[in-house]
Amino acid sequence: MVQISEVKDSNTRDSRTAAHTHIKGLGLDERGVAKAVEAGFVGQTEAREGAGVIVDLIKAKKMSGKAILLAGGPATGKTAIALAISQELGPKVPFVPIVGSELYSVEVKKTEALMENFRRSIGLRIKETKEVYEGEVTELTPEESENPLGGYGKTISHVIVGLKSAKGTKTLRLDPTIYESIQKEKVTIGDVMYIEANTGSVKRVGRSDAYATEFDLEAEEYVPLPKGDVHKKKEIVQDLTLHDLDVANARPQGGQDVLSMMGQLLKPKKTEITEKLRQEVNKVVQKYIDQGVAELVPGVLFIDEVHMLDIEIFTYLNRALEATIAPIVVLASNRGMTTVKGTEDIRAPHGIPPDLIDRLLIIRTLPYSVDEIRVIIEKRAKVEGLPVSPEALDKLAQEGSKTSLRYALQLLSPSGILSKTMGHASIQVSDIDEAESLFLDAKRSTKVLESTTGYL
Repeated sequence: MVQISEVKDSNTRDSRTAAHTHIKGLGLDERGVAKAVEAGFVGQTEAREGAGVIVDLIKAKKMSGKAILLAGGPATGKTAIALAISQELGPKVPFVPIVGSELYSVEVKKTEALMENFRRSIGLRIKETKEVYEGEVTELTPEESENPLGGYGKTISHVIVGLKSAKGTKTLRLDPTIYESIQKEKVTIGDVMYIEANTGSVKRVGRSDAYATEFDLEAEEYVPLPKGDVHKKKEIVQDLTLHDLDVANARPQGGQDVLSMMGQLLKPKKTEITEKLRQEVNKVVQKYIDQGVAELVPGVLFIDEVHMLDIEIFTYLNRALEATIAPIVVLASNRGMTTVKGTEDIRAPHGIPPDLIDRLLIIRTLPYSVDEIRVIIEKRAKVEGLPVSPEALDKLAQEGSKTSLRYALQLLSPSGILSKTMGHASIQVSDIDEAESLFLDAKRSTKVLESTTGYL
């Protein structure tokens, strides 16, 4: 017997929560002033206002090829601000988050990995006006004729297709190649489809909703009868990235022999895309932009833990930022004066060479106060569905100011489990004390190692 189970209402939050699930935006008013507690953010008003100005510059397309550095101690909201920038820009603007160590790979050299992520974060919006015939299929009759090459078989000379829309019907006489496309799409009478006039490509949209009551159980998507005339002009907007174009042009098409078929089936090895190919793609993109067919959408490349990059990548980053087509680069670092990776004697702020520091707009994030930590923990507890008593909140806020905000937040989930085990309605101070005894923070762990000989 087929098992049918009812899907529970998704309004109740049982799904997994990530570290920044609660961040919904920068939390600025219409004048760009940061509210104290808004959109999941608490405090960091100056940093959020600075990020708000950056968002306005990106939207005005006056920021391309420039870079920003988010600098501050651990757990001061650097990654949260970068994600909030992406929320403010919306889903149409590409946002590519990576970590500094991601660029080191055995298969691809680090500069190539950086350029690949650069290209991923530059979008291209292509607008096309296409002539289409769209409607519900009322007739589908292939017309056969004698095979001109002789023999007994017959060939399809043309196909008669009847299409119906809300404003009328049309009968089309189409090429046999289009009939093959119709068969591939598995179009039958009663389906809604559209045919592109210039390319002859066929797309099945779904089953007409006039047939929705035909069966009770049918794995089918029903669509309404198309409005307007059968023959119409349709504007199609396509969003893709420059990396998508690079990959599409780099992949060889191959012939029809067995070996090329095998090559398509096997998982292709990750290969580097040449600079020459990228320049050719750029030329075509520039031509489309000049014609007004396409529009460039510079996105955001977010590189967290930027001190992990070495001197070679920093040098390449300088050059990549000067390219004619470049995204906005947001860097984040929690280091102070430190040696630039790949060198022995160059000490620089945040582990970034001085020539790149000169190019950066630096946004500083400050440590949170006890009150701010309390509000953040309260918000996270709500997101995770954990009731916490006011005394326990005060205790966690004090822990956060003494050790780190991350440690205080990490204590929430185990404290919740211990609280349930003890039968408490909400997390109590005793539950947090027990969780602290089970899980050490970095400072206490260091003390244990220093005071104990032969520990490891």
